[in-house]
Amino acid sequence: MFYILFTLPILLFFLIAYFGSTYLIARRTPDPATSPKDVGLDFEDVSFQSSDGLKLGGWYVPAIDSTRTIIVCSGANGSIDSDVNVLPWLHDAGFNVLMFDWRAHGRSAGSIVSLGYYERYDLIAAIEFAKAKGAHKIGVLGFSMGGSIALSVAASDPSIDAVVADSAFVDVVSAVKGGLIERLPLALGADTLAHLFLLTASFRLGVRGFGADPLSTIDRIAPRPMLLLYGDRDPFVPSVEIDQLIARAGTSAEVWRVPEAAHRNLHELRSAEYRTKIVRFFDRNLDTRS
Repeated sequence: MFYILFTLPILLFFLIAYFGSTYLIARRTPDPATSPKDVGLDFEDVSFQSSDGLKLGGWYVPAIDSTRTIIVCSGANGSIDSDVNVLPWLHDAGFNVLMFDWRAHGRSAGSIVSLGYYERYDLIAAIEFAKAKGAHKIGVLGFSMGGSIALSVAASDPSIDAVVADSAFVDVVSAVKGGLIERLPLALGADTLAHLFLLTASFRLGVRGFGADPLSTIDRIAPRPMLLLYGDRDPFVPSVEIDQLIARAGTSAEVWRVPEAAHRNLHELRSAEYRTKIVRFFDRNLDTRS
């Protein structure tokens, strides 16, 4: 009897850790299928390989006589289908646009999501693809996890000339904790479970740490320009983390922070201003004459 009472809690602990980490790293269910044709744009279905051999799929929307390309990086769930709405206004501004699914998302191969750790190599592959398509200036527009990856890669890859990060994760623990509270909901224990799930996922994948880590590297992006977009009601990125990221980013970062906004809903609350800020930022900082 004592043996059962002793082993059951341990077994339960490991089961929770295993299934929680499995949820984090599992291949994502894609969003309802769409395409650039649904917003009136011609496009190419494209594919390229990440450095570890995974085939990534996406869309390339060319603009006439343009050598300026925006790479759009989606969030951690779903697929690029949900972000098709950004294509018309980026294309109308004269930019080529490359959108692609992360590994284990949508059109891309793979079965493991690492919340930015391995996905960084996917963005690097997308940059090389954009160059092969003739891009002389490259900007990256990243949402949520995609924003975190964009900042992390820009810190080490000078091919990125300008970055816009919308609701980028700062600390992946906070992002997972916010997701737990949103889904369960858990007022108590969410922080402990987030750490447990991430630690277990890291162990299972054989990596040190998990996800992208923009806070430790964002200061290396300067003097290249950044535009950081945040809402102060973001449940996945606490205000104190936003403050830390902005402080580390330095003077090359522009910041638009909206008190009433939550996670990734700036484009809904202030759609015209949102589009104008991003287009003007890229237009100013991807000038091919410089």
